[in-house]
Parts: sequence; structure tokens; C-alpha cells
Amino acid sequence: MISKKKVGTAVGIFFLSVIALFALYTWASLSWVYSSGERAGFVQKISKKGWLCKTWEGEMLLSSMPGAIPEKFFFTVRDEAIAKQISDNIGTRMTLSYTQHVGIPSNCFGDTAYFIAKLVPQAK
Repeated sequence: MISKKKVGTAVGIFFLSVIALFALYTWASLSWVYSSGERAGFVQKISKKGWLCKTWEGEMLLSSMPGAIPEKFFFTVRDEAIAKQISDNIGTRMTLSYTQHVGIPSNCFGDTAYFIAKLVPQAK
């Protein structure tokens, strides 16, 4: 017969293993870059939102040519300094450098998979 102490130890090890694997997966998804690039357009919105985990979320209008219907690019900013820089230049044409991370297990790290790494304001 198996003792209650051994069962309790096995259950504890199992739950610690699940937590460790989840933490490892989260770290890997935030560290591994699926794609990176730049997008140019007009940022029309940036706001800090979330119930528990506050993240900076933004929206950029991408226009390929005058008169064309612009496409929206939704992004997340993790750095407060970059979020302030974007907020100060809202409404002007700018280029955002981003990295895309796929498979992030929670929206606590951001609502999108696109994380802004750098902002380059463009001449008006």
C-alpha cells in the first residue's frame, strides 16, 4: 500500500513540474523572436490598459498610397520611455521597429504579438 506522504510528495512534484514548464514556455515565447521589421504610418492611438497587468497598446494607420483605405497595425509597447516618445509624436508620420513573438500564453504581457523596440519620427 502506498502511504499518504508519498502520494502528497508525488502530487507536489507534479504541480511544481507543471508550474516550471509553464514558466519555461513563457520565457521561451517572450525571448524567441518569430519575426522583426518596421512599419511606417500615423499612430492614432496609444493607451495604457488592463485590469491587473497594465500594458501600453497602440494603433497605427498604414497607408500605402494616397486615397487608399488604410490598414490598421495594432501593437504593444513594453518600455515606458518608448510609450512616452510615441505619445509625444502621436498624429505625425513615424516608423516603428517591432519584434513579433508567437504563442505568448497570456495577454498579461500585451494584447498583441507585436512589441515595439524603437521609434523613428519622420520629417513632416
